[in-house]
Amino acid sequence: MSRLDTKIQTEVSDLADTGASLLRTIQSSGDEIQGEELIEVSTWVTRLGQLIRRLYGEKSQHFESYSSALSTNYFYKLHSNWNAHFSQMVGVARAIKHDLENGLLVQFKALVQADVFADFLEMGEYLLHEGYKDAAAVIIGTVLEDGLRKMAEANRVMQNPVNELTS
Repeated sequence: MSRLDTKIQTEVSDLADTGASLLRTIQSSGDEIQGEELIEVSTWVTRLGQLIRRLYGEKSQHFESYSSALSTNYFYKLHSNWNAHFSQMVGVARAIKHDLENGLLVQFKALVQADVFADFLEMGEYLLHEGYKDAAAVIIGTVLEDGLRKMAEANRVMQNPVNELTS
């Protein structure tokens, strides 16, 4: 697992756990939460929104659910009888955790990478048709090399460091 994957997994777990803890605090409060508790909720909501944008984008179902909850009138007036919208956000955090634990995020990442690779291959093809064969070869070769490296990593195939390769 890469450092980035570990950081994402840590952040998702922390958001899911912290959200559940905050929800319990909100549900047991008689009055509106204020002060430090409200700061914690605001921080959590911001972190969750940023994570969703980075992982799924603003057109995803996750972001739509998040935005719907956030657009609730008096969002930050949370107490034991007014917390369904916050519960919805905790559900989104749990859905992200589920995606990550079940490898669904990796599949999404692979689809995005494939789309980017396709764009670069199209660029290489265009350059080739325009007579820029060297530039086309560099782009296409880089895309293929990166794709092969990622496939090798995913399948745990040993790779030689670049300085040990022979021509």
